[in-house]
Amino acid sequence: MILKSTYLEKLKTEELLTLSNFIVKENFKHHLGAILPSNHEEEIILIFEEEINFNKNAEIFVYKDYLGSIIGSIRILKWNYIDVLPIQKIFNIDPLSVIGDISLKNVWHIGRFAIKKEVSDISLFKKLIICAITPVCQHKDNIAFAECDRKLLQMLKLLGIKTTIVGKSINYLGSETIPISMNYDGLISFYEKNKNLISNDILISKINKNYSFV
Repeated sequence: MILKSTYLEKLKTEELLTLSNFIVKENFKHHLGAILPSNHEEEIILIFEEEINFNKNAEIFVYKDYLGSIIGSIRILKWNYIDVLPIQKIFNIDPLSVIGDISLKNVWHIGRFAIKKEVSDISLFKKLIICAITPVCQHKDNIAFAECDRKLLQMLKLLGIKTTIVGKSINYLGSETIPISMNYDGLISFYEKNKNLISNDILISKINKNYSFV
């Protein structure tokens, strides 16, 4: 699909259910074709409820087409050390035990990454990633966690993003999903090469006053 008249914006709270529908259906479309499992509506509600809970500490970025339909999404969450992160809920992994005894500024979680199956645009992919990793790249002692399928993990590697696998994979939303961590050192090279793809205005954040390009 050739993208025309697309635009990037932050998702409004009242659009979270629409986002949840998009996330679940696109994940299953990518990995199972047109087949949606019988429990997919339950997955939509679970994601919706989770994102409602995270909303005050999160930013969700979406690309939309000229009709206002979501064609790509990603979410960055600043962990408050209280809310249960997906890596804890899905993999039973304690982020702090994985981090170990290191200097630590903030812990972030990157999630809800999806791109419409019919869209093949590496620029859109890079822009969504930049939206998510910008706060991580504001301090050398920041770290982020994420859960991604093997194809996405390979794509991150090809783009020069260094990740660390922190647990065994499971099947989630129709694909093999792997828990990973990403630190400043593993992200900063990609960030510096691609940060100018996104206007600084879109990255002004409610969750981190320093969440802007450096």
